[in-house]
Amino acid sequence: MSMLQFNSPVVKELMNWKRGEMSPQDEKFAEKAIKSLVKKLKKTSGLEDLRKAVTEQSADTTCVKIPRSLDGRLQVSHKKSLPHVLYCRLWRWPDLRNHHELRHVEKCEFAFQLKRDEVCVNPYHYTRVETPALPPILVPRTTEPIPSEFPSLDDWAIPENATYEPSMQPTGNFTLPESPPPGYMSEDSEYADSTTISSPTSSVGFSDATNNMPASNGTTVTSSDADVQSVAYHEPPFWCTISYYELNQRIGEMFHANQSSLTVDGFTDPSNAERFCLGLLSNVNRSQHVEVTRKHVGKGVRLYYIAGEVFAECLSDSAIFVQSPNCNRRYGWHPATVVKIPPGCHLKIFNNQEFAALLSSSVNQGFDAVYQLTRMCTIRMSFVKGWGAEYRRQHVTSTPCWIELHLNGPLQWLDKVLQQMGAPHIPCSSMS
Repeated sequence: MSMLQFNSPVVKELMNWKRGEMSPQDEKFAEKAIKSLVKKLKKTSGLEDLRKAVTEQSADTTCVKIPRSLDGRLQVSHKKSLPHVLYCRLWRWPDLRNHHELRHVEKCEFAFQLKRDEVCVNPYHYTRVETPALPPILVPRTTEPIPSEFPSLDDWAIPENATYEPSMQPTGNFTLPESPPPGYMSEDSEYADSTTISSPTSSVGFSDATNNMPASNGTTVTSSDADVQSVAYHEPPFWCTISYYELNQRIGEMFHANQSSLTVDGFTDPSNAERFCLGLLSNVNRSQHVEVTRKHVGKGVRLYYIAGEVFAECLSDSAIFVQSPNCNRRYGWHPATVVKIPPGCHLKIFNNQEFAALLSSSVNQGFDAVYQLTRMCTIRMSFVKGWGAEYRRQHVTSTPCWIELHLNGPLQWLDKVLQQMGAPHIPCSSMS
């Protein structure tokens, strides 16, 4: 009797605990995944630990360990997956997209992120990251004349360069407060209403949030002479808009992203909601140098938008180069620094909570300080060739192929705050 036949009652029992509706094809894949796991655990006497974890549905159960493969993935029926993601999707969250949505519980000693020789696939040793609520911003509308145009953005010289390594730790001055900083409004403020997003933490009273607020001309605005309004964050249907450039020329239509995971690659397949293929885009003025560089884009970059955070993962055999002021602030770099992300590495390039805290504090510094945050909502990324002080190309418009991401949620939030502060009705963008 074969191992799988012997274990068929166990496989059937574990199949009964799967979550969500499945197509016949997905059912077959799930059964193969369970059989594969049962076979591995039979060799290590961990099968009972798995049954207990799945049936008791408790984080207090034991780690369910399997050997870690060289690339960290598990192959089932010609399909490779991260093992903890595969089994969390099977027994807990059918709509789970990728490993960025998971955090391991404190007691788990063999969690995937710990990079040990064995990996825990106990689905109850992982929790799903929830999108944190962003408290509305309290904005005092000043009595100063409405500006006829936006002020100029701070000019950036030739950017510095850095290379990201997975061992790097943030060193910048981004701190997420336990309670909302001045400028936030929580649900128990007298000015809150049912349409705003409330803070999950303690509240800031009206007087704390508005007393001694500098106006845009540097004078102090108090609660008695300010028209204070709350401006809430709203998630747009498309979280980012991507434009593709060759040197200083935009090529093709903008790509509007509404999926939490998407790739930008150099292949010629038709683009879809989860894929922006640059290979199909034509340019009658394309130079030979640009043509050669495009051939090295390959698998490109994967972008994730999960729980208010944006990640970039380099899938290409060549590095990608990213300019993200939000990320640079976290690591203590100059806002214009261009970071090299080597193949196989990923980096958090934007965090909504950090942006919210900065927006709140900038409101207290006046109109110009808020408007300067426009640049933080735009991320530039070049393929294969970098730019900056350490490169022959010193500006992004000198690189053969690059993309620009506009983060629509933060940009629209920023625009609403500026409107409340007395801005001219001009939408914020990288070209404002």
